[in-house]
Amino acid sequence: MDAAPVGHLGYDQVLSILRLLPAEAVLSFAATCRAFRDWASSDVLWEALCRRDWGARAAAAALADWRCGVPWRRLYAEVARLSALQARRLQVKGTSPRPRASHSINLVAGWLVVFGGGCEGGRHLDDIWATYVGNRAGTRSSNSLTWQQLASGTPSGRFGHSCILVGDALVLFGGINDRGLRLNDTWIGQIICEEPCRMRISWRLLEIGPLAPSPRGAHAACCIDDKFIVIHGGIGVHGSRLGDTWLLDLSDGLRSGSWRRMRNTGPLPSARSGHTLTWIGDRRMVLFGGRGSEYEVLSDVWLFDIGDHLLQWKEQKYDLSSILGELPSPRAGHSATFLFGGKILVYGGEDKERRRMDDFWILDIPALLQFESGNRKMAKRMWKKLRIDGQSPNCRSFHGACVDTSGYCVYVFGGMVDALLHPAESLGLRFDGQLYQVELVLHL
Repeated sequence: MDAAPVGHLGYDQVLSILRLLPAEAVLSFAATCRAFRDWASSDVLWEALCRRDWGARAAAAALADWRCGVPWRRLYAEVARLSALQARRLQVKGTSPRPRASHSINLVAGWLVVFGGGCEGGRHLDDIWATYVGNRAGTRSSNSLTWQQLASGTPSGRFGHSCILVGDALVLFGGINDRGLRLNDTWIGQIICEEPCRMRISWRLLEIGPLAPSPRGAHAACCIDDKFIVIHGGIGVHGSRLGDTWLLDLSDGLRSGSWRRMRNTGPLPSARSGHTLTWIGDRRMVLFGGRGSEYEVLSDVWLFDIGDHLLQWKEQKYDLSSILGELPSPRAGHSATFLFGGKILVYGGEDKERRRMDDFWILDIPALLQFESGNRKMAKRMWKKLRIDGQSPNCRSFHGACVDTSGYCVYVFGGMVDALLHPAESLGLRFDGQLYQVELVLHL
C-alpha cells in the first residue's frame, strides 16, 4: 500500500518524523509551504532537536540558566551561528597561586580548584588553591576574587597529571615529578564546603586492586557520565610516547575502583602526549592533536565510544577541498572544553617549534556526527575559527581550562606564555598565573 501523503498525517505523526531529521532538513521542509512551515516552527520540535544535538544536560542548563522565554528555534539558530567569544581577565584580591603550567583546574560545587603543575626552573608544585565563582552563569560575580590556599601534601606534587571531576569529587591520576619520575597512583578528593565561603578537600588513595595503567604524564583523560574515567596515551618511562587506553570503573560510588585496559577494534590513533580527550555524551569521546613519538605535532580528530567496553575508534578523515575557510593547525598542549550547544572549544597550544598559539576554534559535534554517519557535506561545518573580543588570554600552551555548569562560560588559568627575549636566553618563555573568563557571544 502506498504511503500516505505528508499532508494527510496528523500533527503528532509529522513531529515524530521531523524529530529524526537534521536541522537543515527540517528547515528545508519548512520552506515547502505555509502548513509545513507552521509544523516545523513548533517550539516542542525545536526543544527536542536541541536536546538531541546538544545533549539533555546542556538543554536543561539553557532552560534553567538563561533561556528566559527565547524560542528554542531561535536559540538553536544563534548557537549554530556562534562566531565570537568575550574574554576578560578576572581581578584578584590578595595572594594568588604561583604561575604554573601542566596543572589541573576544575569547577566543583562553585569553587575553582587548582592543583600542582610545573613552575620556573622545572620544579613541580604540590599546592592546592581555590576561589569561589558560583555554579551558574547567572550567579557569577563581577567583583574581584579571593584565592585560598588549602592544606597540601597529599597527593604529592606533580605536573602533567589528570584531575577529573566526578560528581562533586575529584579523581586524580598519574603525572611527573621534578625528578622525572612518572606516577600511576589514583586519588579521590572529596570537596567539603564550609561556611562562610570556605572549603577544604579530603584526599584518599583509591583502592583499585592489582591492575593499573603504567606510570605516565601528559596523558589525556575525561569522565563519562560520572561513572567511568578514560585515559589515553601520555609520556611513559624513558620519555616514550604511549598509545594505550584504560578505563577506571567508578560505579561503586567512589568507594573503590578498578582499572581495565580497553580492547581495541579497527585502526588506532598513534602514540602521543599533550593531546585532549573530550566526552560528548553517551559513551562517546573526541581525541584531538598532541605530540607524536617522533615529536611531530598532530591535528587528527578521532571519534570513539566504549559501548560494551569495546573501544571503537574512527578517524574523521575529510577531503580538504570540501572545507571552507581555515582548519586548526597541528598543536599540543591545547585545551578542549565541551560547551553548551554541542561544541568543543579548542584553545591555544604549541606547534612543532614550541611556538605558542592564541586562536580559538569550535568543533561542532552535530556536524561531526553527521559526517561520521556518511554525510560528507558536513565537513565544511565541522570547524569554525572564532573572534575573541575583550581581554584575550593571548598565546599560551599547557594551560588549564574548565567550563561552568551552564556550559556557557570557560575559565582559563596559567600556562606557558611568550616573554621578551634577553640576550642570554635561547627561548622567550615564562609561566603565567592569570585567571581569565571566556563566554559565548549569543544575540538573544
